Amino acid sequence: MRILYVVHKYDYGQSERGFCYEHHNFYQSLIDMGHEVEYFDFPTLADELGRGGMNRRLLELVRSEKPELMFTVVWGDQLDRATVREISQNTDTVTVNWYCDDHWRFESLSRHWTPCFNWVVTTAQNALPKYEQAGYRNVIKSQWACSHRLYRKLDLPLKYDVTFVGLPHGARRATVRVLRDAGIDVRTWGVGWEGGRLSQNQMIEVFNQSRVNLNFSEASSDGSPGSRLNAWGHRYLERPLLGVPGGWRVASMGRSFAAKVAGGGGRRANAMPRQIKGRTFEVPGCGGFLMTGDADNLSDYYRIGEQLAVFDSDVDLVEKIRHHLGHEEERAAIARAGHQRTLQEHTYERRFSEIFETIGLPDRVPAAGCRVMAA
Repeated sequence: MRILYVVHKYDYGQSERGFCYEHHNFYQSLIDMGHEVEYFDFPTLADELGRGGMNRRLLELVRSEKPELMFTVVWGDQLDRATVREISQNTDTVTVNWYCDDHWRFESLSRHWTPCFNWVVTTAQNALPKYEQAGYRNVIKSQWACSHRLYRKLDLPLKYDVTFVGLPHGARRATVRVLRDAGIDVRTWGVGWEGGRLSQNQMIEVFNQSRVNLNFSEASSDGSPGSRLNAWGHRYLERPLLGVPGGWRVASMGRSFAAKVAGGGGRRANAMPRQIKGRTFEVPGCGGFLMTGDADNLSDYYRIGEQLAVFDSDVDLVEKIRHHLGHEEERAAIARAGHQRTLQEHTYERRFSEIFETIGLPDRVPAAGCRVMAA
């Protein structure tokens, strides 16, 4: 199948940061499935041609190349809705968009963009009633997964007790301090942590070498005006955080955000929504033991306590980490079971196969069922 792949290529649109999550997982999985995939890196093309020129190029390319599928990941107004509607309604190309943050961006993003596509994919169970209420039936419920040829078991000895790789937003710093104050050795990496940013290969090595891999399930934003993405989101921009008491000007970077709440020391009173993350599948895909915060319908994907561990508070987290560090055989058995479940059910090749079967396009991998809201 010929696929026009309309997704940013580099991490936060910055080539110096290397390839983005979607490149490693979506693009590579489609290639591995045997599809012919043509990149349309819209942030880079918009820099070269302007937003209008980039959208005209997109429409011209669809009309000239006639791909069977246009796969997109929109997270702002980079693409023009009229252009996408034209492709969806007046060409033979089937359009599919993958939404990353429906847990908190349905009202600000998905509600407005969904009518432009033939099909949309959501990972958020709690968004399904919203789509139904809005009258949308072109929705496929899928989930993040593991690019199993990339995230894999390595023959490496265990090196760390507890690790976390990711951004330090929300209450993550406070939780790490609680663990360290409890005498637990926690190593952290990512932009904003003392360990700095890891390469893709280094991160996979950490997953393999950790007795306990932490994952925090809270969303990186709650959708409030002060934490929404800027319109382009692929470069650093100085902009005021409107609608936030004591809002300040910050450097906004892609999906991350910063907000100053007057008198709050940077903490927000309202809890952020919890969601399944890509990390939920990547760590077990590497054969690692995952300790994660709970999330909406997580038990549909793993048996909690048997294929991964879940914590619900800092106190609970301390207790469970101590338990699993002291019970090596139990911890290793859970890691093995999580790894087996991931390879059997939670690869991106499996996810895309299910999606393509649903919309009537060819695939190369046997499909299982996925939930569809279609007339």
